[in-house]
Amino acid sequence: MNLRDFTYILPKNLIADYPKLPRDSCRLMVIERKKNSIEHKTFKDVVRYLCLDDLLIFNDTKVLKARLIGKKSTGGKVDLLLLERISPYDYRALIKPADLKIGAEIIFDGGMLRACLLDKQIIRFNRADSDSIYSRGLMPLPPYIKRAPNDSDEDNYQTVYAKSQGAVASPTAGLHFTPRLLSEIKQKNINRAFLTLHINYATFKPVKEEDLRCHKMYKEYYRIDKTALDLINSTREKKKRVIAVGTTSCRVLETIADDFLSQRGSCNQGYQGWTDLFIVPGYSFKLVDCLLTNFHLPRSTLLMLVSAFAGQELTRRAYQEAIEQKYRFYRLMQWQSHQLCIR
Repeated sequence: MNLRDFTYILPKNLIADYPKLPRDSCRLMVIERKKNSIEHKTFKDVVRYLCLDDLLIFNDTKVLKARLIGKKSTGGKVDLLLLERISPYDYRALIKPADLKIGAEIIFDGGMLRACLLDKQIIRFNRADSDSIYSRGLMPLPPYIKRAPNDSDEDNYQTVYAKSQGAVASPTAGLHFTPRLLSEIKQKNINRAFLTLHINYATFKPVKEEDLRCHKMYKEYYRIDKTALDLINSTREKKKRVIAVGTTSCRVLETIADDFLSQRGSCNQGYQGWTDLFIVPGYSFKLVDCLLTNFHLPRSTLLMLVSAFAGQELTRRAYQEAIEQKYRFYRLMQWQSHQLCIR
């Protein structure tokens, strides 16, 4: 696989800046691999494609207010994105400006909070209380959002079922589900289960190596409990479908697949750990039958996963058709379009 195989050109006028519709009213593209077919629907129509005893699996991670704006002692602006906590006082972070000198002090909130740059991506705060740090933060909107975060983003950039704090980006595939739509799914006896994958730099790290074998995925923490595993097992026994809501849910399921299947679905404690699974075309999916996802950036690991699931040619055709049909791309999911991929 080469990086250039996952490139496409998107007209700038298809990149929307502000929401125009309710969460469940965006466009939905339904791709069925066996039929080599593409349909155009509305997101709330997703229920029509779900069957009795199918299992939807959601990522319940909750986005932290992980973006901090501070100042150098000289007054210059410093922009931090806290990726993970590595000790009581130390965090791994993406830092702008990139040429900030080691040992530089960063001042937040008029000096109430301070930090020192220990290494290229390591920040040490003067407080060990993480709540105090994140309370001063902003929602970490994707880098292609060319505006400052506002109060509405604290709701718009969370799923309605988010509960496990730890992500620095939203599991955007789930953003269009509403309480009403979830209730409708329950009434149709379509099952639901939850797992957690705390999204960090791994999910949105740019791929720069032309040879994909050279790309190193960053690890992300995940957990899935016995209740979810039992539901997966019963779904498979009934020969019904496991539907991953998002690439993050998909990666967790495929991470545990070999172990789960070898134990025939029995696991007393569930699973937790770290995954750096990098899925590209040629990968053989073991647990996931359908994938609900959004349209992804060119040359991203997410586009590569979708191409592996739906097939490269069908994915390429779907993206081109979305452009021709003037689907909305990128931005927050309330302004995007969705894909339901059925194998």
